[in-house]
Amino acid sequence: MIINATHILTMDKEARILSPGHIIIENDEIKEIGKGKMDTPEAIDFSGKLLMPGLVNAHTHTPMILTRGMCEGVSLFTMDGFLNTLRRYESYGDADLSDLTIDASLAEMIRTGTTTFADQYFYADRIFNHTDKSGLRGVIAYGIVELGSEEARKRETRFCEEFLEKCQQHPVIKGWVGPHAFFVDNSLELIKQEIAMAKKYDTGFHIHFATSNEENDWGREHYNSTAVKMMKELGILEVPILAAHAITVSEDDMEAVKDYPFYPVMCPSSSMRSGFPTAPVKAYRDHGINVALGTDNVCSSNSYDMFREMATAGKLIIHREGDVKAITPFDLVQMATMGGAKALGLEEKVGSLEKGKKADIIALDLDDIGWTPFAGQDFYTQLVYSISGHTVSDSMVNGKWLMRDKKLLTVDYRKAVEDNETAVKELIKRMEKDE
Repeated sequence: MIINATHILTMDKEARILSPGHIIIENDEIKEIGKGKMDTPEAIDFSGKLLMPGLVNAHTHTPMILTRGMCEGVSLFTMDGFLNTLRRYESYGDADLSDLTIDASLAEMIRTGTTTFADQYFYADRIFNHTDKSGLRGVIAYGIVELGSEEARKRETRFCEEFLEKCQQHPVIKGWVGPHAFFVDNSLELIKQEIAMAKKYDTGFHIHFATSNEENDWGREHYNSTAVKMMKELGILEVPILAAHAITVSEDDMEAVKDYPFYPVMCPSSSMRSGFPTAPVKAYRDHGINVALGTDNVCSSNSYDMFREMATAGKLIIHREGDVKAITPFDLVQMATMGGAKALGLEEKVGSLEKGKKADIIALDLDDIGWTPFAGQDFYTQLVYSISGHTVSDSMVNGKWLMRDKKLLTVDYRKAVEDNETAVKELIKRMEKDE
């Protein structure tokens, strides 16, 4: 496959922009990428389009689209909001309801430019099945919530290991371990078992961490230590960690984690909607810590559009620091591409458009609203602050088209919407029956 485009944004180490440029794809890999157009009748003509790496959504929970719009006025970052609102909804849900919701989430991600996503939730096997059919690249963590139950611990570790086995040979889906939160709802005994599983399967942890000071408060009360220091002593930091939110990590603890595979994930809209501060991204970056970007669940953030998240992240970081130079548009695009790829252990495969990497590519329509003027500004500023994910016209993962000319090819969006509506109505019916 040969693609000619008006512009190619590579996001490689030299940050090359090829105008015009071409990409040659063989099977699932980029065989060649370079300046100029290939003069051959077989080439796909993407005149008037910009090609770039697909975006990486480094933290989400796809089945939770079931409750989008149903958590207004509640902070899901608090234990009260988590237990009395979210867990209440989830107690009426099940795997079959989740089956009806996941495709709607995957469709929204494809439509708005995400090609790789990291999920952490219950029903990982159902998420796996839908992701497999959609063609998206997924890093799916088997979500584990123990809350002191020995029965839950035994059951969930067994199911998690079975899930990791299932993912071993898949070309675009990786299995991770997903403790909901260390110490707060995962016991020390369970954590040790999770470390052993992660090492056995050469995988990582996808966790919620430092949303507030709950982990630190617990550590100081029981061990006179911060959560990060406890993690270091237990050997948790030796395993790659995708740390969703990571809002209350001190600079002393940043020094402690900077030489480990610890990757904070900023979820700006989710933090704002829950009334919590933004992650200290500038401090992380100053300590040499790679930061990724995610949407979180869409009952917190309400949207899977990673272009919106880039814009929100940039404004929040600048506002937090009181410094207009605290982060650049290029930095934000990097967080949503190579930053996410590195955090997921995929930097050798995706995150940039380079020879030998997998063909995970999106195309954006330069005739769409928001780009003008092209003179006087750069593509990174336009991508972050001027356009949205609805400008994405085409999407490819592993050399396979998932969307062409804004038409989804691997997910039936109409059916996905109908199924999600059916699931929401059934959830409400179950709750009303129990009242």
